[in-house]
Amino acid sequence: MIVFPAIDLKGGEVVRLAEGDMARATVYSGDPARQALAFSQAGADHLHVVDLDGSFAGSARNRGAVEAIVAAFPGRVQLGGGIRTRADVESWFAAGVARIVMGSAALKDPEFVKDMARSHPGAIVVAVDARDGMVATEGWAEVSNVAVADLARRFEDAGVAALLFTDIGRDGMLKGVNLDATLALARQVDIPVIASGGVAGIEDIEALARHADEGIEGVITGRALYDGRLDLGEALKVAARTEQRSGAAR
Repeated sequence: MIVFPAIDLKGGEVVRLAEGDMARATVYSGDPARQALAFSQAGADHLHVVDLDGSFAGSARNRGAVEAIVAAFPGRVQLGGGIRTRADVESWFAAGVARIVMGSAALKDPEFVKDMARSHPGAIVVAVDARDGMVATEGWAEVSNVAVADLARRFEDAGVAALLFTDIGRDGMLKGVNLDATLALARQVDIPVIASGGVAGIEDIEALARHADEGIEGVITGRALYDGRLDLGEALKVAARTEQRSGAAR
């Protein structure tokens, strides 16, 4: 299982939002590249980056900060936020981003996202952001009438790398990950699922790790790391044990 430390960008700074509300942002760092390097030094090989301004604007707003992160971080950077055109996708891959997360486009133009997934096998992640079980888009500002599982099934044979499932009501709130909803989604589709939203401590990492063989590819954690409630090194050790068990099983 992969642990993805999160760097959310707003106005070039590292922030965390409460329930996706841009008005409820806590600033943690003014140097995103330095934060990325710190995560690497703690042992992280993967990083999840979100251009929050881009999510609302529909196009990149923190490109300089993202490029600095990619340059500083020696591992794989996964990026989301306002990526909705072929030009966006191609430019970010050219800039060194390893995987791209698409959410609003997945709901509003699924054929385009499928095309991108076929053009870039294993490099496109579909964000399935849920508010009360329904898909939310446009930086979570709009809630659709499409159920989470229904959206996910549309991409079953498209070659997407993973589904990124976020329970918006828990995001940034340290309420604990929504294990039941995450597992329910993983069991309904054949696409690996990344859990996001609400991670409060090592117990959440352990709970997800126990179900890694049921389709849980990884977990994204942000505020718990920044607030010191979760030690990244410890989380990585828990995740690594799932890989060891998987290898032993094979």
